Amino acid sequence: MTSEAVVSTSPAISSGTPAKWDYHILRSLVAGGVAGCCAKCTIAPMDRIKILLQAQNPHYRHLGVFAIVKALPKKEGYLGFYKGNGAMMVRIFPYGAIQFVAFETYKELLGKLVGISEHIHSLIAGAMAGMTAVISTYPLDVIRARLAFQVTGEHRYTGIANAFHTIYFKEGGILGFYKGLTPTLIGMAPYAGCSFYTFSTLKSMGLKHFPEMLGQPSSDNPDVLILKTHVNILCGGIAGAIGQTISYPLDVARRRMQLGTGLPDSEKCSSLRKTLTYVYKEFGIKKGLYRGLSLNYIRCIPSQAVAFTTYEYMKQVLHLN
Repeated sequence: MTSEAVVSTSPAISSGTPAKWDYHILRSLVAGGVAGCCAKCTIAPMDRIKILLQAQNPHYRHLGVFAIVKALPKKEGYLGFYKGNGAMMVRIFPYGAIQFVAFETYKELLGKLVGISEHIHSLIAGAMAGMTAVISTYPLDVIRARLAFQVTGEHRYTGIANAFHTIYFKEGGILGFYKGLTPTLIGMAPYAGCSFYTFSTLKSMGLKHFPEMLGQPSSDNPDVLILKTHVNILCGGIAGAIGQTISYPLDVARRRMQLGTGLPDSEKCSSLRKTLTYVYKEFGIKKGLYRGLSLNYIRCIPSQAVAFTTYEYMKQVLHLN
């Protein structure tokens, strides 16, 4: 997801007694968190390569995606593909959990507004949920990016705790953990919004016009029709690709701002406008603003496949349908 959105199409959080409502939220948090972790573990190697490409790491700057795949294990070993993944797991569970509950809550609130279609609800609720999750977990994303950018033999941080300590005391305290937040929020709105809107539209059209071909009853509630696994894979991949294409330049700017003093040209990336301008003038569109995008397309399908498959399974196990 994201790049990191967990698209949900389950019913809004049910009303009822406070105890039942809280229990539903807890199950929703678990379902979203587990789905996010499984998806991110699957694509962790590609995420590491993407960060190296986006931030123009000097050790791999002259290489493309497939060349890095060959060079990275020779320089850092195969575990190098998972560098920074521990911080990602710490971040992605609450990220997926918060985003899921926030999406259901926002969609339920927007549903009370008259004159707005269900798809528009998904568009707005998805954007708001994505931004809520980003703000809540952003410091962990910064830590993960810093750790993933490191190359063996040139470590600035020994681990998650050391990275937190170093950034806090050497880069302005709490504000040091929120570098790049502006482009992240600006990029999250179209990415999450488009992803939710595209997936919701494809799902509703598929179940409406081809229910027997594309749908199947949920195991915990036969009255609820859900998409078959291979259809989820296809719809999720399309949704992720559209959202990623629209927001990718902002993702590049976000990464460079997050890495801060870890980059030799960090002084030229102090704001969103300066970062986008610098990357465009220095590297152009293809090799700058959209560098690494092909990798994101490659990672869309397996990421969404695991996310949706796991999430649908968890919804049935936890009786969320």
